[in-house]
Amino acid sequence: ATRESAFVHAIASAGVAFAVTRSCAEGTSTICGCDSHHKGPPGDGWKWGGCSEDADFGVLVSREFADARENRPDARSAMNRHNNEAGRTTILDHMHLKCKCHGLSGSCEVKTCWWAQPDFRAIGDYLKDKYDSASEMVVEKHRESRGWVETLRAKYALFKPPTERDLVYYENSPNFCEPNPETGSFGTRDRTCNVTSHGIDGCDLLCCGRGHNTRTERRKEKCHCIFHWCCYVSCQECTRVYDVHTCK
Repeated sequence: ATRESAFVHAIASAGVAFAVTRSCAEGTSTICGCDSHHKGPPGDGWKWGGCSEDADFGVLVSREFADARENRPDARSAMNRHNNEAGRTTILDHMHLKCKCHGLSGSCEVKTCWWAQPDFRAIGDYLKDKYDSASEMVVEKHRESRGWVETLRAKYALFKPPTERDLVYYENSPNFCEPNPETGSFGTRDRTCNVTSHGIDGCDLLCCGRGHNTRTERRKEKCHCIFHWCCYVSCQECTRVYDVHTCK
């Protein structure tokens, strides 16, 4: 029940919704199609056209699929349901209007707009930010008619409580610096790192303070390429030396 698990559940749930929605719009699924529910006119001189992606249907399928096993009255199921829904909500929040102009020689006689999903990379980047700011929770037990039920409460009352768009977790992450088959960690030994970076790919952070080794590699690459009319490209082969840094 770590923040890494929260991210995996959110992006997997969003991925199901994204893939189903895209399949519906492309016509590769026989059970759905385009979204015909438009919210008002798209703008002056424009009209609805194309195929608006039916994200609501994709979210519905994702909810049925990803949440199928999360019906237990324990904290882990509550956490997974919350993070699954946060991933799906990201799809709905990032729907945007796409428009296209039609006509001879750019006359723009016909202007059509439709709703579309963003690139999935944008969804992943957004959820990565949510992973970085995930809210730590504590587990509370309540006695109900069906027995004991576990719920989640924000651990720190001074912080803003998490919304439905935030990721939540209640267990500390394991140490990913060392190999651990129980957690699936391969450790960071022999990982290639960037000696000039101060980010997570930098040798200081990625190597967990153990330091790094440096070796030189000679690589053969194409260089001095020339285009000949018509039509082929000729290149020379150059040998270049690179410094490769790996974690100890």
